[in-house]
Amino acid sequence: MTATEHQISFGPYTAIATARGGALRELRHGGRDLVISFGADGGIPDYRGVICAPWPNRLADGRYSFDGGDFQAMVNEEERGTALHGLVFGAVWELREQTASSVRLGARIEPSEGYPGRLDVSVEYELRADGLRCTVRAENIGADAAPYGVCPHPYLVAGPAPLDEWTVQIPATEFMEVSDDRLLPEGMAGVQGHAFDFRTEKVLGAVEIDHAFTGLITNGDGLAAVRAYDPSGTGVELEWDTAWPWLQIHTADKPAGPSRLGLAVEPMTCPPDAFNSGTGVIRLAPGESHQASWTIRALNR
Repeated sequence: MTATEHQISFGPYTAIATARGGALRELRHGGRDLVISFGADGGIPDYRGVICAPWPNRLADGRYSFDGGDFQAMVNEEERGTALHGLVFGAVWELREQTASSVRLGARIEPSEGYPGRLDVSVEYELRADGLRCTVRAENIGADAAPYGVCPHPYLVAGPAPLDEWTVQIPATEFMEVSDDRLLPEGMAGVQGHAFDFRTEKVLGAVEIDHAFTGLITNGDGLAAVRAYDPSGTGVELEWDTAWPWLQIHTADKPAGPSRLGLAVEPMTCPPDAFNSGTGVIRLAPGESHQASWTIRALNR
């Protein structure tokens, strides 16, 4: 393990966080993988486990306006002409605090032609008896207001069977329709009668999803959860609260290379291209902060 990685454990859970992108590189329960991992060195395939900030998902052409200024972020998804997953997924995050069961990493965002604000962003990974509790916090440490959105990017693993054989439950009543070529927003639709209706647990099959969902269904504590089960009876759950009104689901379909290895489950504070639509964008005034949490845990039938 390299010096930029941090291993934590609690009971049957173990995890590794890496300075690369502040990412969750590995999460296991009793030796069973709960997320798709990646190597200790080199790039991070498919943005696995990174923190996407100060925007989640895509910005069309990388362009947007804020408070009378025009900004041009780097287009890093060239085939679709979008700026994907924010500004810190490629940063080296510093270690801020670590115990046997928790680790906190941090990174800074500076003003640039692609972003108006100065933010301090941190993520804490804490293993508990009920799973891995994750918290991301952003504070505006600059002199000007800044737009903000965030999401984690884990790919969940229910068990050893192929993704098509897993059963999945997605607690959402609406999804965002997107263009075929660029996956940019085109409108909203209800899941009723659609292949994306997973409000009741069912086999995923060959359904391909790379869409944002909303109209989330919560329990009495205001929590929502995506659950996936392998035919063997093992499973995994990602649970979040009302700080995340949107959810991106991706079945990890790829035109080349390993495909459908896991299920990307990404609670989001705002939908794709939010810096242009304005939907759900958090305005952080100087000195203000935003914090949101999610939990990943093992399940068994």
